[in-house]
Amino acid sequence: MKKLFVLLAFTFVIIVQSVAQWKPAGDKIMTTWGEQLNPQNVLPEYPRPIMEREDWKNLNGLWQYAIMDKGAALPDKYEGEILVPFAVESALSGVGRRVNERQELVYQRSFTIPSSWKGKNILLHFGAVDWRADVWVNDVKVGSHTGGFVPFSFDITAALVKGENRVVVRVWDPTDRGYQPRGKQVNEPGGIWYTPVSGIWQTVWLEPVSAKHIEHLRITPDIDRHLLTVAAQIESASPSDMVAVNVYDGARLVASGKSINGEAVEIEMPRDAKLWSPDAPFLYDLKVSLTSGGKVVDKVSSYAAMRKFSTRRDKEGIVRLELNNKPLFQFGPLDQGWWPDGLYTAPTDEALLYDVVMTKKLGFNMIRKHIKVEPARWYTHCDREGIIVWQDMPSGDRGPQWQNRQYFDGEEITRTAESEANFRKEWKEIMDYLYSYPCIGTWVPFNEAWGQFKTVEIAEWTKQYDPTRLVNPASGGNFYTCGDMLDLHNYPHPEMYLYDAMRANVLGEYGGIGYAIKEHLWVPDRNWGYIQFNSPKEVTDEYVKYATMLYDMVARGFSAAVYTQTTDVEIEVNGLITYDRKVVKVEEERVREANKRLTGSLK
Repeated sequence: MKKLFVLLAFTFVIIVQSVAQWKPAGDKIMTTWGEQLNPQNVLPEYPRPIMEREDWKNLNGLWQYAIMDKGAALPDKYEGEILVPFAVESALSGVGRRVNERQELVYQRSFTIPSSWKGKNILLHFGAVDWRADVWVNDVKVGSHTGGFVPFSFDITAALVKGENRVVVRVWDPTDRGYQPRGKQVNEPGGIWYTPVSGIWQTVWLEPVSAKHIEHLRITPDIDRHLLTVAAQIESASPSDMVAVNVYDGARLVASGKSINGEAVEIEMPRDAKLWSPDAPFLYDLKVSLTSGGKVVDKVSSYAAMRKFSTRRDKEGIVRLELNNKPLFQFGPLDQGWWPDGLYTAPTDEALLYDVVMTKKLGFNMIRKHIKVEPARWYTHCDREGIIVWQDMPSGDRGPQWQNRQYFDGEEITRTAESEANFRKEWKEIMDYLYSYPCIGTWVPFNEAWGQFKTVEIAEWTKQYDPTRLVNPASGGNFYTCGDMLDLHNYPHPEMYLYDAMRANVLGEYGGIGYAIKEHLWVPDRNWGYIQFNSPKEVTDEYVKYATMLYDMVARGFSAAVYTQTTDVEIEVNGLITYDRKVVKVEEERVREANKRLTGSLK
């Protein structure tokens, strides 16, 4: 007993010392959530609400790290500790160092498997790792993954030992010296380009499952046919396996269905099913079970919404965006999803929710998630709060190859075979990852000609792969007559300089009203906006002026618009909110009134 007490006391001292040594790196501004972050309790929420099991173990926290030459042997010694899941370049990682394309980042930590998991298969999940990850458990290679924006997992059961286990992750990320999708990350940040994000940047976690288990759910509502379809991807499936789905409104069972032979479950929903919208974001709860050999071997909780995104001509002959077969002007901010302390990673789930709640509070009904993909919980927050999401593909390869924006069908870049194959792989993975989230209303494969190639083919494939959503083929051009909408960009004021009578016409970016507030800046100088003002009233006056101009263009043909942007980001001060989320830079009530006028303009 005395030995056990000494061991526990020694372990406690080690933990306290590690926590005491961790502190944010650098001297940049921070959010309140970052300032109060507890390194022993980092992002503790279940990371995948769309398919939830009761039992899991979070591996976020302090890991060991080393930065080494690319291709070198795994290190015998590590340089220090890094707080996972914050990128090595971020303040909250506790490291704040850059990793170039000639280097690799290596992580290590120990873990134990709870005794209650005996007899289960153990999955090791990564929310996202940028960009290429190789993973070992107890010196056994368990898998590799490329792609910086989607979750992946490995079954590590065969590599586990009794007692303490060790996981090692090696990451390579070339940032803008590679062709891979990377969004706004560059090695030399400035202007609209931001600090690189390398390595683990979303939650790492363990989950016990049966050998035969549900791997993925693909949930499709059809409000016209009153159907909800749930397709379950099963690991080690057999033809006799049965998938059962129960649909609940609170505690009340409202519908159910079953299937075998790998068929999707088709559920007849009530004729008066509640529809999801920004005004009433109702979600049905789902209970999904897998039965094999007469025994329930897996159960997951999920949710779904009955809703429909489409287009239709109005009585004036203008193609409009519709939600649930009714016209709706979709209006929201350009949301970069960056944080001064965590870069790609919000310091807490409360922080992640804050941006969504403030967007709704300011009267918007949509967000354009700009060349970044968020953790699963962000999309669940949008589902619950009632925010439509336009999801960009993170841009990569070469920068914008601008043609004459007054014409269609300009010259595209030619990617290498390797670059093109990687784009197709990652875009499909992103669509698969986000397919079941009701909030996703539009897919955006390209932004402002950056890496734009084979536009018509990519747009048509996107539409074919997911016919339940709209496709915005190239936000800001180059323009091709494909997809569901023509998307113009114009700064600072809204302007309609092209019109397509066959598709919906939208203003995918405008605004950028700048306002630099001392004590809330990434750097004290070199801050910029498309146009600069010096007070909340001046900013709001200009904002309302643009909103009025935009309102007048709705009757002429605009069916949606995106204002730049939600928050300041690094030296960009175009945000409605400061980068540290401590100051709302506009007069909220006036902005909300202007926004509500726009979102109600087609009702």
